[in-house]
Amino acid sequence: MKSILYWLLMPALLLVIWLLLNETVSIDHIVLGSVLALLLAWAAMALRPLRSTPKKPLTLIRLLANVVVDITKSNVAVARLIWLGAESHTPGFIRIPIELRDPHGLAALACIITYTPGTVWAGFSEQKGVLTLHVLDLKDENHWIQLIKRRYEQPLKEIFE
Repeated sequence: MKSILYWLLMPALLLVIWLLLNETVSIDHIVLGSVLALLLAWAAMALRPLRSTPKKPLTLIRLLANVVVDITKSNVAVARLIWLGAESHTPGFIRIPIELRDPHGLAALACIITYTPGTVWAGFSEQKGVLTLHVLDLKDENHWIQLIKRRYEQPLKEIFE
């Protein structure tokens, strides 16, 4: 029963998006949207052979809240750097040892880092477990290492591993 509900989650989301885009809840659009959603979800299953079931939903909510706060703070900091001019910041690359190995967790970490203005995921060595990160304003390398490890990697390990 649980697997059926899990499988129907994506078609339900696609149906809601379909109805919102068409701005109607007529029976014709519900039927057409349901058929399209089921077919698209079935076709997409072949593209995603590795499955993941996130654990600890409260940790996930806390992580999402932290990401929203960090993105907001980073937007303000980057805007301030741009307005103050090019001399006021020191860009650079840092290497951060990462213990996270789950591909879904690594993908989430890459998205979080890239969504945050002023940081870019520049590379990851699977053999060494080292993330290369480009930071727009790199004043304290240890601060960035602790930020990534504590604020993002630790919750992602709890959620995906």
